[in-house]
Amino acid sequence: MAPGVTSGPAPPPSGPAPWGGLAVWSGAAETGLSVAASCRSAPRQAAWGSAGEARRAGARYLCLWSSLSGGAAATRTCGLANPAGEVFAICGSCDALGNWNPQNAVALLPENDTGESMLWKATIILSRGISVQYRYFKGYFLEPKTIGGPCQVIVHKWETHLQPRSITPLESEIIIDDGQFGIHNGVETLDSGWLTCQTEIRLRLHYSEKPPVSITKKKLKKSRFRVKLTLEGLEEDDDDRVSPTVLHKMSNSLEISLISDNEFKCRHSQPECGYGLQPDRWTEYSIQTMEPDNLELIFDFFEEDLSEHVVQGDALPGHVGTACLLSSTIAESGKSAGILTLPIMSRNSRKTIGKVRVDYIIIKPLPGYTCDMKSSFSKYWKPRIPLDVGHRGAGNSTTTAQLAKVQENTIASLRNAASHGAAFVEFDVHLSKDFVPVVYHDLTCCLTMKKKFDADPVELFEIPVKELTFDQLQLLKLTHVTALKSKDRKESVVQEENSFSENQPFPSLKMDGMWDGNLSTYFDMNLFLDIILKTVLENSGKRRIVFSSFDADICTMVRQKQNKYPILFLTQGKSEIYPELMDLRSRTTPIAMSFAQFENLLGINAHTEDLLRNPSYIQEAKAKGLVIFCWGDDTNDPENRRKLKELGVNGLIYDRIYDWMPEQPNIFQVEQLERLKQELPELKSCLCPTVSRFVPSSLCGEPDIHVDANGIDNVENA
Repeated sequence: MAPGVTSGPAPPPSGPAPWGGLAVWSGAAETGLSVAASCRSAPRQAAWGSAGEARRAGARYLCLWSSLSGGAAATRTCGLANPAGEVFAICGSCDALGNWNPQNAVALLPENDTGESMLWKATIILSRGISVQYRYFKGYFLEPKTIGGPCQVIVHKWETHLQPRSITPLESEIIIDDGQFGIHNGVETLDSGWLTCQTEIRLRLHYSEKPPVSITKKKLKKSRFRVKLTLEGLEEDDDDRVSPTVLHKMSNSLEISLISDNEFKCRHSQPECGYGLQPDRWTEYSIQTMEPDNLELIFDFFEEDLSEHVVQGDALPGHVGTACLLSSTIAESGKSAGILTLPIMSRNSRKTIGKVRVDYIIIKPLPGYTCDMKSSFSKYWKPRIPLDVGHRGAGNSTTTAQLAKVQENTIASLRNAASHGAAFVEFDVHLSKDFVPVVYHDLTCCLTMKKKFDADPVELFEIPVKELTFDQLQLLKLTHVTALKSKDRKESVVQEENSFSENQPFPSLKMDGMWDGNLSTYFDMNLFLDIILKTVLENSGKRRIVFSSFDADICTMVRQKQNKYPILFLTQGKSEIYPELMDLRSRTTPIAMSFAQFENLLGINAHTEDLLRNPSYIQEAKAKGLVIFCWGDDTNDPENRRKLKELGVNGLIYDRIYDWMPEQPNIFQVEQLERLKQELPELKSCLCPTVSRFVPSSLCGEPDIHVDANGIDNVENA
């Protein structure tokens, strides 16, 4: 298997990863194949024709109707009616429906508008007697980048039911009313889209390090401010808005988000004077655009207390100044993330009255890979007993009081955990100097130089993992940085054999201003994630995979770049063990929940220390629709694990899983066996098949484990 197939989140040896990089968990003992999708040159409109023509062609004439409440659905999600040019479309499992590729989807046409709902309709020719699965989505069909090239499709909302809609055409003509968009079998399941061809710019104002606004004018030094962002770009011609059957240019979109311990708010409009800046609140502006280097972003600042004299009839009372940012400035920097300082110009005199610090990230679509609509587990989690997850495989082998007997983050360690019933194995992923994903925990490693004489003392050299090529990492003897503190360094020198795959990179800034591993710079965030995500998506097969990271921006970017796998936000909350991180979103478990809700993540991976101190966080997370896992040295205590399971956590990450569980199948394998027993009567009398060496005799006579009709999460039905 190629380097970089699966992985998972892990806390660092001496504390929560002061980096924020990516981590992936892989379900144990899963295999599968990747699926390729085809592309077409343009979106296909409804294939209109008579039923007689369809019968003469020997095919099935299928008329799919969907009474899709365009305006109503939009009201629930963003408070606006459908933007001009936005259409509903259908994508499915056959050629006529695009083979799950949204670029080849069929756009539905609006038939009538009753005021409350609009009927969208398409007529499609399908093969006789062949079952077809399909989903609806809402978005834009845009002009191709090149003449004769494929159209560009932007997905705003799409149906993500575990089991898609389906039909097997057996008659000459079939007319189907699919009801309301997003509702299938009485259940509403909609998810936001992902970046397909558009770029997302995130601008943030927050107090993580210092106040974002600094005023030099004496009268305003103690004032509190409200900020409003105005977005200016190229204007659309009126001719572009003729009908929904015409390919459109995407209009720029702006969303304003306010995140705090207590709540998160998302708005597509702002008050006339904007929103106030608060020390405990994260303010974020999200802009999606097809022209990321051709925008003018204007920040208007308003004084909340109005100490300045207000002129009667003033259209903008309290307006004190403006700061302007050209998106080309960000594009020319070539960086995916950074901080810009902009001058604030006085409203009247046009003199500088202060400055504003704008934190930004740029999220680009995943290049060279097309996400399909066949399945999505981004927000799916099947209710079941708490899962056991192997930390770095079989456990930490470098820094804890009881070291794992197998070297961490190695294939042997991952297999050991899998054979002892681990539902997932968690491990860490970096990139080598030549951009190969590798499994390793720390940002830096220690090398031992070969000595002329064996009697010479061992000398260790610390070097960033990113400065070594993949071949060098395979050839050299490596040891963790913590070996520098070892009494006998020779015992800590190990050969990292079979290292391949993923890690937790991006250094994180701590409150004391220090970066983890003294690495203030790392790989470009988009480049780093594109390599790892593409490797995972192309090699994942039917594995269950969960991404997670201590870096909130990494979680955001993974969510926007792919539509298949879920993400958990790793957070330490308030800790007496680890130093506080600079990022406001990482400082408390409640604000981590708000962030996960805002980004539509699966949930959070909280520090056990914080959960034991505040057990109410577990039910609070669940009440907000979040999955909650836990990590940390405290999780190694079996009594703590028992308590956390009783409190309702969904999963626990801990060391030395082999000390507590015998060799046995994991819960997913047991569920699969139970499902097979139900489907194949001849297996009902055989509870303990001999084909698997992982099935213990203790399974005999145990009660059946209930499996619902939806099957196993993160695995397509056989």
